[in-house]
This record gives sequence, structure tokens and C-alpha cells, in this order.
Amino acid sequence: MAGMLLLSNGQAFTGQWHGISAEIQGEIVFYTGMTGYEEVLTDPSYKGQIIVFSYPLIGQYGFQIKHIQSEKIQAAGIVVSELYEGPVEKGAIPLAEFARGSNVPILSGVDTRSVIQTVREFGTMQSSMSSKETAPDHWQPLQTHFPAINWTNQEIMQTGAGSLHIGLIDFHYKSSILTELLKHNCKVSILPPTISTEALDNLQLDGLLFSNGPGDPAAFKHSFSVYRDWAERYPSFGICLGHQVLASAFGAKTAKLSYGHRGANHPVMNVKTGHVSMSSQNHSYVVEEKSIEQTPLAVLYTNVNDGSIEGLYHPSLSVTTVQFHPEAAPGPAEHLELFSKFLSTVQQKKKVKIHA
Repeated sequence: MAGMLLLSNGQAFTGQWHGISAEIQGEIVFYTGMTGYEEVLTDPSYKGQIIVFSYPLIGQYGFQIKHIQSEKIQAAGIVVSELYEGPVEKGAIPLAEFARGSNVPILSGVDTRSVIQTVREFGTMQSSMSSKETAPDHWQPLQTHFPAINWTNQEIMQTGAGSLHIGLIDFHYKSSILTELLKHNCKVSILPPTISTEALDNLQLDGLLFSNGPGDPAAFKHSFSVYRDWAERYPSFGICLGHQVLASAFGAKTAKLSYGHRGANHPVMNVKTGHVSMSSQNHSYVVEEKSIEQTPLAVLYTNVNDGSIEGLYHPSLSVTTVQFHPEAAPGPAEHLELFSKFLSTVQQKKKVKIHA
């Protein structure tokens, strides 16, 4: 069955439709990695977006549950040049089947190079995928705010049994972040970002990790003063959206990139050491460099390609943030040491507290 991808600037691309017969709308974005579609599609940071894969063949190794980052595909739609529909290894689920289970359509046979070139030229925009080659009746507003829909009544979930107790502030975290904390023998409490300070303090936490998540960090502006209070009292580590939220909490401003950073080979430089390493990234927003001057924060990492801020630290507090994903999944594992450094700081602070 034929289908169509229509961009809000009027450009249209046709292909072969797979899955539910419906029209869906979402922000069009593209991913440049050669592997890792299992992790990408289930990453909550892609919630509500239509993902175009630059690699020409997608689906060749199916879906393995051990690789997914949440319980289902989070993207609104999938666009590929060629969809592999042959056999997959034992225990894996074919991509098309897994997508149907998440009610997410796939459009294959698309000239993805042209789509990506258009997004690079005009920026991310609202787009529509439909099993009918017709334009949508109306364009929905582009969704950039993802309010705490399911967090108000969420019970605090605890896992692990280590000596360090870490609070994972859940802006819709990737499971690999939790996995890394558990690998380091941490007890982890997964906390809604709407939790009260009193409830958070009652947990007797040793440190906080502000997770990744979808959308605009400004969605949490009413809580910035609360998050700053937490970060001033607990060793804190922010990843992706968590980085943006913590930066904003200390007075920085954020802006939206034209088409974002999404891939597994983005070079970043540690400005303290001059060392360049590869990173996995998925974000639309960045912390504005000039706004850092009005905060107590300092730049730790920059993006080699465009000079944008990739990490921050507080000179006198135990606060570190990174725009990229140190847990990778997918991508290079060069930054896993950041978890060890964070937890080492937490351990040192805990010893000081105990002996005080």
C-alpha cells in the first residue's frame, strides 16, 4: 500500500506504507548513526517525532528486548529508504512487527537523502505521514512541551541494593542510564520531577541524576528554583534534558537548534584537557553560551562541529552536566567514566557527611 510523507513547507515524498492505516503528525528529525535503531526508536527523548534514518537499510537484525530503552517505540513514525523484512536471529522480533505492536507506522522506499537535505536546509518542522496520498485537513501545533502527565500520582520505584542511594529524576529516562547506576551497585529511587522537596529529603539520598527526556526544558520552568535548591544540597549529574534543566535552574537560557544533533559519532572536546572524544547525541535544544556568563556555571565540553555547549560544571558545588549521552546505547562508550566520576564524588560527600 502506498503512503506519503508531507512536510509543512509543502514538499511531499512517497513510499510504501507498513502498519496502521492512519494519519499521524510529528516533528520531522533525522538520525545519522549506522546502527542502533532499537535504542533510538524506544528512546523517550524521541517521543512524538517522526524519525528519518540516514542509513539505507533498517531492520536487518530485528528487535531484541535487551536493547530497548523503554517499553515501546516512542517515535510517532518511522521513515526509511529500505525496510528489511527477511528472517531475524532467534529471539528477535522483526521491526515491522514490533512497530505494529506499538501502533507506529513505517514508510519505506523513501528518498531519505532528499528528506534529510530538506531538513538541513529548512530546519525541523511539522510533518505528516499518511496511508493516503493526500494532505492533512489541518496542521497541528508542533509539540515541544511534554507536561508531567503520568507523574502526579506516580509511586516512587526503588531498585538495587548498593551503599549509595541515588535519586533518578525521571523526565522520561532511558533504561541504559538506570542500568549504569545498577552496575555501579547503587540503590536507585526513580522520582517524578514533581516530587516535593520534603518527600525527596525524607528518602535520605546521597546524590541526584537528572535524566534525559523529550521536548523543551522550559516546560519545567516553574520548578527551576526547586531544582537549584536540590543541586545546591546534593551532588548532581544532568544528562541531555537534565543538563538543560540544571543549566536553566542556575540562570542559563536555552535555544532550539535548526535541526538538532542526532547520531552516534558527534565529536566533543573537554575544554579542561583538550581531549576530543566521540559521543552519542539526541537533542533539539542547547544552552546558550552567552547566558552562562550570568550564572555560576562554567563550560566543561564543547561540540567540535559547531562549538555549542556540551557540558557544564559548577566550580564550588558537586554539579556536572553533559548534553550528550555517556551511557551511549547506541554509540561509543568513551564517556561511561562520567558515571564513575559522579559516584566517586557522591561517595566522598557521603563520607564527609558521616564524619561530620
